[in-house]
Amino acid sequence: MSAHYQPETALGRFVNEIEETAIALILGVMTIITFVNVVLRYGFNTGLVWGLEAVTFLFAWLVLFGVSYAVKVTAHLGVDAVINLFSPATRVVLALFAGALCIIYASLLMKGAWDYWANFANLPQTTGRWFPIGLEDMKRTSYRGWYEVVDIRFPEWLRWIEPIMNEGEHYEKLPRFIPYVMLPFGMALLLFRYIQATIRLATGRSKSLIVSHEAEDAIDDVAHMNREG
Repeated sequence: MSAHYQPETALGRFVNEIEETAIALILGVMTIITFVNVVLRYGFNTGLVWGLEAVTFLFAWLVLFGVSYAVKVTAHLGVDAVINLFSPATRVVLALFAGALCIIYASLLMKGAWDYWANFANLPQTTGRWFPIGLEDMKRTSYRGWYEVVDIRFPEWLRWIEPIMNEGEHYEKLPRFIPYVMLPFGMALLLFRYIQATIRLATGRSKSLIVSHEAEDAIDDVAHMNREG
């Protein structure tokens, strides 16, 4: 894969659109909220009470989207000094092994993210110590759908979820399960990207999980600028 990644399937194109659109929107909203807050604070001695918390959540969403996006464009840093000592065939085997480890790691993160978020959404956690083997009994679920954030007001157009998530009780602030949903969603994207990258390795469309070399790229850019100058 490269920085000029082109999705090859309908699912890949769909996920690609979600990632890139979400990243752009989040950056835009964060910028607007921060700018407005600065103007209000220094110009009018006031501010958006919920602004800092909203930007914090949005930044966390941006990081989680960015983790999977960086896998897609191979922007994560990697060291291949040792791998390059082996033959091309051995490198592919080692790359497939690394891909398998990444899939296992992302699966563990996915399980942990779901189990953390599930109770906030009044859903059961998974059973199994390392990998999910089922869902826990709903009677044992610790319902926490009533947990709210600190400052963000609950929007009126979401009142329909109160009978579903909070037994009809009134929400004053945004329930935590809404911003926290990015945890399992982000880990699902990461798992998808690692599976995708490993399949590309197995089918010969890629030779490594590491394509870009930050230092070498920087040197090439400087050399190119010097030649143009």
